[in-house]
Formats: sequence, structure tokens, C-alpha cells
Amino acid sequence: MTSTVKGEDGKARCFWCSATPEYIDYHDNEWGYPVDDDIRLFEKLTLESFQSGLSWRTILAKRDNFRKAFKHFDFKKVAKFTEKDVERLLQDEGIVRHRGKIEAAINNAKQACEMVKQEGSLAAFFWQFEPSAADLPEPQTVSTTDQSVLFSKTLKKRGWKFVGPTTVYAFMQAAGLVNDHAEGCVFRKKVAQARKQFKSPAPTA
Repeated sequence: MTSTVKGEDGKARCFWCSATPEYIDYHDNEWGYPVDDDIRLFEKLTLESFQSGLSWRTILAKRDNFRKAFKHFDFKKVAKFTEKDVERLLQDEGIVRHRGKIEAAINNAKQACEMVKQEGSLAAFFWQFEPSAADLPEPQTVSTTDQSVLFSKTLKKRGWKFVGPTTVYAFMQAAGLVNDHAEGCVFRKKVAQARKQFKSPAPTA
């Protein structure tokens, strides 16, 4: 069983919640719940890209600033960013000022627009990579899976950047493509129920 920790409310949660109090609300109300809104999916994947090499606490603390800086992750608007916007963002102390990641976010916004034209929505494309129950590892025991490797390769072939297998798997965890809450976490059942009621937007064969 993956480690859990009891909070002040007596509820057992995934052990990583013990790192900082800021994680509690995110863990309880966002992490692992299935998402089919394209803007939210783009936000989650972009933030996971920015998180690479950093702690999620850093990103979570800056999330509101990221939303303001990137037009609330409306990828149609971000796709129109120019070099002037890159320079503006590099001066924005409220976000992670990494030129490669900033340029990748703008590039990925353009790719997202193309994906919507070709696939109908980001959700329809992304949810094709939801793994079957038989392919799921024990919760929180791996940082990549065969499915995240395939997902990553497919995105890269389509021109997306900063979407390696680890980043993509973290996104899959966050967006609910997998329920990676610890077996003893009380929110694992809540997420499982949300997933049960969720209608996957992925096209059926």
C-alpha cells in the first residue's frame, strides 16, 4: 500500500500532502478528478511543463500569476503571442522565467489550435491515451508508463515541446486519466466515483 498521512481532520491522504499545507486543497479537490475542458487541459499540461525540474509547490504558488500572464490559458490567445510577449514574460517575476518553457507554451498553444481543427478538441485526443485498468501500475510507484511514453512521442511528432514522458504522466495524474491516489487515501474512492460518472470524450473505435 502506498504511504498515506493523516491530516488535522483525521482523514488519510496521499503522503505527498505532508510537504506543505498548500497541497491539501489541490489534492482534495483537483488532483485526479477527470477533466474534459480544453482550456483546463491546456493549463494543466502547460503548468506540468513549467514544473519540470522544480517542485509542484513552486508552480502552485504561482498559478494565479501564470493564469494572468497566459490569458487564463486560452490557447487561441496564447498562440498569437509574439517575441515581444516572450520578453514581457521573461520580466514577469510572478512566473517561472525560463525562455525555453515560455516559448514552448506559445508553440504548444499553436499546436493546440491545430489539434482542435483536426481532432475536434484536445479532450477527444488526450483521452485516447487513458490506460486500461490492466495497464495501471500500483499508485505512485512510477514516474512514467508505456502509455505516457506513447502519449509523449505522439505529441512531439505533432510539434509539441517540453512534453516528455514524465511530464505527460504527471499531467495524466493531474487531469484524471489515471487515478493515482494512494490505496489508503480517502479521496481515491471519491476520484474513482467521479471517473465512473465521467463520460470519456475520446472517440470510440
